[in-house]
Amino acid sequence: MPSEAVLAFDTSGGWCAVALLRRGRVLAHQHEVMARGQGERLFAVIEAAMAEAGTGWRDLAAIGVGTGPGNFTGIRIGVAAARGLALGLGIPAIGIDRFAALALDGPDLPALVPAPRGQAWMARPGATPMQVDPAALPGPGPIAIADPAEFPGLAARPPAHGLAIAIARLAEARRHAPQPRPAPLYLRPADAAPSADAAPAMLD
Repeated sequence: MPSEAVLAFDTSGGWCAVALLRRGRVLAHQHEVMARGQGERLFAVIEAAMAEAGTGWRDLAAIGVGTGPGNFTGIRIGVAAARGLALGLGIPAIGIDRFAALALDGPDLPALVPAPRGQAWMARPGATPMQVDPAALPGPGPIAIADPAEFPGLAARPPAHGLAIAIARLAEARRHAPQPRPAPLYLRPADAAPSADAAPAMLD
């Protein structure tokens, strides 16, 4: 009998976050902080969580993955892993953005996600994000939901769930409805500058 377990993970920032959920119950949760190396660590963290939960690959009914916004390379790592696993296991992969994950089971407030150069993206789930200056947000009461580690000193409401757990809960709720393939949520162009070299000539 299948366990109907949902595996969820996120590598959109300086971490590898993994959770396993079955019928609303958290089976395992792993969160490793790292500045780089998510691609090398992701499957080790997944396997550690699966061992903690006593769950095997064939027990999985769906995969949830964080789609950003966040680090370009980290988002690509997570989305590619989710797509590959889903294809190999024959189960759905469901992309969940950070605004929806942060806001899950929270108060009726927009979610706040870091943006480059000290700025932030703010949005309610499903709405178009807008860029804001966190230092200019009004106070003193909480006006947004945000990870306190990402916005120290800001009067914000912390999320109700860890990131991977929220992704797992949302993926579990959506897995019976048709879902598009997970795709990165990029809100800005890459920081990499275009090459200064001339393009090679094309020969007929």
